[in-house]
Amino acid sequence: MQSFRRLALLLAFALPAMPAAFAQSSGNSSSSTTPEPSQSGDQTSSSQQSATESQGQINVQARIRQRREQRRATAIHDAYDHKWESYADMGYLRFTPGPSLQRLTFYAWETGLTRFSSERLGYTLVGRGYYGTAYVGLNPYSQGAFTRPEVSMYNLLFGPVYRFYLQPKYSVSGRVMAGWAHGNFSGDTNGISPPLLGLYPDANTFAATASVIGEYNLTPSVAFKLAPEYFATGFGSTVQGSLGFTTGIIYRFGKQ
Repeated sequence: MQSFRRLALLLAFALPAMPAAFAQSSGNSSSSTTPEPSQSGDQTSSSQQSATESQGQINVQARIRQRREQRRATAIHDAYDHKWESYADMGYLRFTPGPSLQRLTFYAWETGLTRFSSERLGYTLVGRGYYGTAYVGLNPYSQGAFTRPEVSMYNLLFGPVYRFYLQPKYSVSGRVMAGWAHGNFSGDTNGISPPLLGLYPDANTFAATASVIGEYNLTPSVAFKLAPEYFATGFGSTVQGSLGFTTGIIYRFGKQ
């Protein structure tokens, strides 16, 4: 009986203290799982710093690209913003000097002047002289000494040129020209009529050419040029289609 009284007394003191103990335990658990304010602030600051650094790198790269494009545009403008181009070239052409003769090799000089209305579009006036040796073979009129007469051709041509690809160091252009051609086929025949030797007669006729021009800039004012071309003439009431090229040095002057 006395032990029962002691147990009842113990329970009477213990029951009021149990809610306080459970509340303290719950508070400790909440405080252990909730991050401290200082740690959360550090993580936010680190994320903002990383974002700022990334944005800064992007801005630096954009400025580098912009400066590179500006330098490229300036170099193109310095090279191709000239009003005039003049040049002195040499040339090569495979030409048929008569209706049934084999092709000869023409070697040429060329000089020209181009007036540009913009960095891309211009108009060219060209003068040329071609010189070569024709092989006419043996015939009743050749008499041995005249189997290889010298022949020549002279041209005056005009037409547009357009730069369709521009870079600071080089460019690619297209050009078409048409004009006049004079064939001198009797200059070395010793008075024999050229048709008797199988050559075309001396004549004035049309000439037309289409070419692709590659230019490599040595300086903004000086460039090296190579221009493969197709060249057509109309001697003997026929059309002679020839392939060749011109090459030489370009000098640019006069700003737009």
